[in-house]
Amino acid sequence: MAEKKSLKGYYLTTFLIGLGFFTMGLMDPLYDTYIPIFLARYIDSSTVIGLIMTFDNVLAIFMIPLFSALSDRSSTRIGRRMPYIISFLPAAALLFALIPFSALSSLWLLIAAVFIFNLSKQAVRGPVVALMPDMVPADLRSEANGVINTMGGIATILGTIALARLMDVYITLPSGESVNNILAFPVASVFVIAAVILLFIFVKEKNSAVAKESSSEKKEPVLKSLKIVFAQKDKSALFILISLLCWFIAYQGVLPFVGLYSVEVLGTSSGTASLAAGMVGIAYAIFAIPSGKVAHRFGRKKTIRVSLALLAAVTVLVFAHSYISASWAAVPRLLTFWLLLFLFGVFWVSVVTNSFPMLWQMSTYSTVGIYTGLYYFFSQAASIIAPPISGGCIDLFGYPALFLFTAFFMAAAFFTMKKVDRGEPDDLEVK
Repeated sequence: MAEKKSLKGYYLTTFLIGLGFFTMGLMDPLYDTYIPIFLARYIDSSTVIGLIMTFDNVLAIFMIPLFSALSDRSSTRIGRRMPYIISFLPAAALLFALIPFSALSSLWLLIAAVFIFNLSKQAVRGPVVALMPDMVPADLRSEANGVINTMGGIATILGTIALARLMDVYITLPSGESVNNILAFPVASVFVIAAVILLFIFVKEKNSAVAKESSSEKKEPVLKSLKIVFAQKDKSALFILISLLCWFIAYQGVLPFVGLYSVEVLGTSSGTASLAAGMVGIAYAIFAIPSGKVAHRFGRKKTIRVSLALLAAVTVLVFAHSYISASWAAVPRLLTFWLLLFLFGVFWVSVVTNSFPMLWQMSTYSTVGIYTGLYYFFSQAASIIAPPISGGCIDLFGYPALFLFTAFFMAAAFFTMKKVDRGEPDDLEVK
């Protein structure tokens, strides 16, 4: 496994594993775009909407690390990740389909549907992501993660550009009422269930060369494993976790409000509002694989730091755009906004594609789930911290303040990443 290989022999496996990530890429942008719009039917305050949008992240901060670690220690005939995938992901798909119908009834039914959906989604997210490093050698994970992020980008494009148009389509309910803002959710759920079926049929964990080579590795208790991670003399893992906390605060602070910004400031329809996130998805699909190759050539840390600096610059440009374009016609104003978000997506995918492999490089086979869980603990902590603060910035200073908020935390991540000394493909594991 020490010998560097081409990803060529792993493309099919990586693509199939990417189906699990595809499901998240399909649901998450629709969720992030339309749940705030559903909530806005009942709630006027952006701060309160931001607080409600953190409910799922409160669940995630506990559930993703827990189920990631549990899957590390699971051993079944179909593998250690697959039982969680085939149990929780179809349940999440069915619940996702019900969310827009609950939004028609009451605020409390909507919140209940979102809560139960997230119980299933957050339980499966860690095992889905940890499946890739179980199957792909360490020196190929940036490129493999590029393939997987491409799958997520394709899903985002499908969800935000194609399926989201279905939100403008009216359907007739059994009661005879004609409503819109429904159809994208159940159609997306069908795709998710189909992806789970393909993943289960074609991905065989037990046949993984990585699993076979590491089968004799000692499994430490979860709490002992966590203690070992944070007691390491080298603090690279800690600093990359602090860095990702910063860049996810930046990202999660802006994400829930991009749809509302598009509707309320740029004057788009509900169906068109998701195209803002769709620009990021297009960038994902185009640049995820190249970003992995760039990191393989120039180094993961350097790629991430350059991308963070450019992300800060782009969000400052978006801030400036909100003032400069105020007198422009609607179409050029919207198109230039989308262009800036596309550039944001180009650099954002470079950060996401290469940060996970850096953490996995610091893990062992028996702690891949632990490190995956830590990644999500810090990223979901950011998801809890960011929306109420950025929503408060909007309430106090208007929408443009949102983009300065993002730029500040991207810049902070740039500086904390300087302290990360490990995580490159040739690094040895820390024992």
